[in-house]
Amino acid sequence: MSVQTTAVPTGTTVRPRQRRVPPAVWLIGPSVIFMTLLLGWPVVEGILQAFQNDQGFTLDFVVRMVQDPYFWPAVRNTLLLIVVMIPLQFAFAIGMALLLRTNPRLHKAHFFVWAIPLALSDLAAGLVWLAIFNDRGYLNSALAWLGLQGNSWLAYDNQTTMFMCVLIAELWRATSLVLVIVVAGLQGIPKDYDEAAQVFGATFWQRLRHVTLPLLKPSLQVALILRTILAFQTFAVAQALTGQNFPLVVGETYRWYTGLQNPNVAAALALVILVVSMLTSIFYLRALRDKSQGGKR
Repeated sequence: MSVQTTAVPTGTTVRPRQRRVPPAVWLIGPSVIFMTLLLGWPVVEGILQAFQNDQGFTLDFVVRMVQDPYFWPAVRNTLLLIVVMIPLQFAFAIGMALLLRTNPRLHKAHFFVWAIPLALSDLAAGLVWLAIFNDRGYLNSALAWLGLQGNSWLAYDNQTTMFMCVLIAELWRATSLVLVIVVAGLQGIPKDYDEAAQVFGATFWQRLRHVTLPLLKPSLQVALILRTILAFQTFAVAQALTGQNFPLVVGETYRWYTGLQNPNVAAALALVILVVSMLTSIFYLRALRDKSQGGKR
């Protein structure tokens, strides 16, 4: 038996086969570059700015941040605002979304009106509420028209009313974001489940607790993470209403960077917000994960 071989012509060279770039690299590459340039590089720069001076590594900027008399009030106010505001926002958003689910008259107009604050900037929302709460604002004018005594709602020595003003303004401004996410989540839940529970005699609260909210958990998880992270960044509304009288952590970052011309301490404050936001997100992901799937996230 003879084997026939193909003869390679003399004088020609066999070129090595070119290696192709895997398609996964083309798909992931832009995202990696995007994240590196817009997230990784600024974070590294921020860390270096917060922990480095001309002599090398230092904790002076962190110590200066902690010893600033406005730092701990800012931390307290930010945490207090989040603890009070987030549950109220979710209660309002879920209530409004359930109301819209019943398809009342003009429900599309209701949704449009409730979503209007999404179109406003934070500063514009703060100025709107400043026109209401200042000493000669609409609220005191309405009280005077009713024959009641007005109040200095934004006075420096009236921390409680100042906190309430910021809370109301933030509730009005940011609840619509949670509402949009909850409405989208509710639209993905078939009404058959609710109707089946209703056939078996479940009350409204039982259906809400055992049917609607568990099925709505993925949407609530996204809304909770987004809203909490954004709540840590609350700044413009409080700045427009109270100036420096109601310090918040992001407001302190702005003050150190622009007013005090110290970007190193401002970077340390920004890192505090970043770390707290990341830890909060991890906590939410672990606390609200679907244990029935048995997978780790």
